Amino acid sequence: MILLLFGIAREIVGAPRLTLPEPAAIQTVADLRAWLVETYPAFSELRSLAVAVDQTYATDDQSLDSATEIALIPPVSGG
Repeated sequence: MILLLFGIAREIVGAPRLTLPEPAAIQTVADLRAWLVETYPAFSELRSLAVAVDQTYATDDQSLDSATEIALIPPVSGG
């Protein structure tokens, strides 16, 4: 699975894309969030982090089995 990263999420990982481990390890959005915090502890410091699955915002219980695109959308500030 490929994860698209934007904003601070891209800075934390150091790349615009990330290949996730075997799908069995990450089956839901909640699993993805837990894996991100374990692998990149700086994610735990974000106030919010939206996850989009196939261009639609996802809830933590959403399955990632058939996802073709997953994106992390961190909080944004405007000026």
